[in-house]
Amino acid sequence: MKIAIVFAAVFLCLLLSQRSNAQKDNHAIPLHVAQDSCGNDTVCIKRDYKNELDFKDLFSDLWHDVTRRKVKKRIDTGEVISTKLHISAVPAAGYSLATDLAGLVAANATFRTTMDANTSTMVTSFTYTVRNQIILPLLTSIWTSENKYNIVTDWRYVKFPSYTYGLGGYTTLSDGYLIDYSAIRLHTTILRKIKPSVYAGIGYNMDYFYNIEELNPPAKGTDFEKYELDKIVNKEEFASGITLNFLYDTRKNTLNPERGNFLNVIYRTNIVSLGNNYSWRSLVVDGRKYIPFPANSENVLAFWTYDWFTITGQPPYLMMPNTGGDPYSNTGRGYILGRFRGNNMLYAESEYRFGITNNGLIGGVVFANAESFTEQVSGRFETVAPGWGAGVRLKLDKFSRTNVALDYGFGLGGSGGLFVNIGEVF
Repeated sequence: MKIAIVFAAVFLCLLLSQRSNAQKDNHAIPLHVAQDSCGNDTVCIKRDYKNELDFKDLFSDLWHDVTRRKVKKRIDTGEVISTKLHISAVPAAGYSLATDLAGLVAANATFRTTMDANTSTMVTSFTYTVRNQIILPLLTSIWTSENKYNIVTDWRYVKFPSYTYGLGGYTTLSDGYLIDYSAIRLHTTILRKIKPSVYAGIGYNMDYFYNIEELNPPAKGTDFEKYELDKIVNKEEFASGITLNFLYDTRKNTLNPERGNFLNVIYRTNIVSLGNNYSWRSLVVDGRKYIPFPANSENVLAFWTYDWFTITGQPPYLMMPNTGGDPYSNTGRGYILGRFRGNNMLYAESEYRFGITNNGLIGGVVFANAESFTEQVSGRFETVAPGWGAGVRLKLDKFSRTNVALDYGFGLGGSGGLFVNIGEVF
């Protein structure tokens, strides 16, 4: 059923794109080809949008067919990226292993603060699920003039009954049961350019989990109860920490990189004087590389590693390294959110992204990943959980190159499911 929905969406886009291609020759708008065509708030580049299609083009043409009203065409600025705001939004019905059926409205905005700045992004959504879950994130990355500063925020509210399976890599799907909680996350970081593409900075992270309750645990003495003994207070977990950050980023478009490198290192210290009940420290290393392959094509071979370590102490159970615990909940395609959990995590993934239609409307990906978590008793990495799958990309906005990502992933033990994103997974 879930795979059928993906094929139906792709088939509909193919039909509409063929109709739009046929109409395009009748009312195509010429490209601006001279440097003088760039206004005061634009930067000239070489990209050609005239023959590309996205969702906005499709629905514009469909609206014209239905109403017979003249539709103002979007200007194919071709070699121009504007500092003006580009907004993409889409209502959708979704499904994931963690949420079951869900209704959501997702949106992102891209812009440049000045002509010489990287593309800034703002991503948000509102999701409500049949499990009475609420997810409301706001993720931003704002670049100032000449990329002197990068201001990054990860703010979110969640009411999220979700499954836990215990600690380490030897757990099975039958070990799962629900833990209910609500949470507020406020993470803000300010990075200062040291030299081109290299940044360092400081941040503050606050995480507050409340109304925590196990729902029908399989037995007394669960890993959650053993781990949180004498740690959880009044059904709450609170963490407040200062972060030291290092960033190396040569990507020009963070929503859909075509080439470049990314390395983000975050050291977080949570000490009692910042309001914590006990101290602990962590380190996250997030590295990515994008290679055009073949070199003269727009296809991309992408690599990702996300490694998460507890340096000292013990983080709250719900803040331990876990599957899908990255800021965008994207690690471990093929497994449900929180499927594996431990004090330390190693993760690697590779994905090949390729075009399917010449107009750029539909693309595809194949991917494979692997994750490992340390065991509580030995403290060693003893197991590896692989994941693999494929998906399609539907172009939501051709100017920002924003895609709707529909992936189906598989894992061990019969694990599998549909994963939906606005923008690339990494």
